[in-house]
Amino acid sequence: MNFRITTIDRYIIKKFIGTYLFAIILIIGIVIIFDISEKIDNFVDKEAPLDAIIFDYYCNFIPYFMNMFSPLFVFITVIFFTSKLAANSEIIAILAGGISFKRLMYPYFLSALAIASFSLFLNLFVIPPANKKRIEFEDKYIVGKFYNTNKNMHYQTEPGTFLYVQKFNTWNNTATKFTLETIDGHDLKSKLFAETAAWDSTSGSWKLRNYYIKKYVGDKQSITFGKDLDTTIKITVSDFYLKRNSYETLDFYELNDLIAAQKMRGDGTVKYAEMEKHTRYSIPFSAFILTLMGVSLSSRKKRGGIGLNMGIGIALSFSYILFLKFSQMFVQTDMLPPAAAMWVPNVLYAFVAAFLYRIAPK
Repeated sequence: MNFRITTIDRYIIKKFIGTYLFAIILIIGIVIIFDISEKIDNFVDKEAPLDAIIFDYYCNFIPYFMNMFSPLFVFITVIFFTSKLAANSEIIAILAGGISFKRLMYPYFLSALAIASFSLFLNLFVIPPANKKRIEFEDKYIVGKFYNTNKNMHYQTEPGTFLYVQKFNTWNNTATKFTLETIDGHDLKSKLFAETAAWDSTSGSWKLRNYYIKKYVGDKQSITFGKDLDTTIKITVSDFYLKRNSYETLDFYELNDLIAAQKMRGDGTVKYAEMEKHTRYSIPFSAFILTLMGVSLSSRKKRGGIGLNMGIGIALSFSYILFLKFSQMFVQTDMLPPAAAMWVPNVLYAFVAAFLYRIAPK
């Protein structure tokens, strides 16, 4: 197959990218209008500055929303302009000119590659810092202050060192019933207990109150106690502020570091970080699957025009997004590991796309 880009290829790529950008601008404009109407009371009541609304919220909201619904934009784009090509008999003319249906897919996949690469770059490096500003704005002017409601939290701060906190108060950054144990094999070597542990942001350490330390050497043990003690461990106050959407603020390297740290600690919430990681890869990859599916569905000329194709395209794209959300529920209920759950929609829709391609007009 000849991979040299021809005039027809450039024509299709221009149509694909142009329609994709037009769909993004149109839909995002509509979404912003509805979002403003929904949140205007929060903006007024909490006196959000206009520049913060525009630059901290909506300028960072746009790439987040655009990437989240990228499968929808890609599918609708392909369905829309391919149906128009078919309605104008351009597809028939291209095939009659000696270009195979397989070769016709080449400019489509080049466009999908450009969109997927751009989406992946946004996911890994652009959207996380944008999400950080957006979430900070939401916490301040929309959602309100975050409260850690978790109780009886267990962490492995490093191999052989285990931390237990009964409760963490986000008002004053203080942990209650703070216990730190060091274990060698099956033997307990030391135990540090404190009634409270307050985070000192200046020194980056924990200030313990009413503490005692037990040390075990063979059959002997020693106890020391006191009122105040400063200690440094490999857990900071930010670990107690992690929320579901906190993972969205971490770039590629930060997210991998967090996953490694949480796995070492035995933190059960690592599944949310892994879910975020695999979602960032699976959504861009869907551009290829949905492009193949869209072309296969809409390349045949129909009497009803593009209306039926658009209806089918919108239904399938929304079903993909819905399926993706259901896959996240499977992770949250521990029915599937994050890697499998986030790629299941792509695998299933790849089979659907392959079937549609096989029965598409050649």
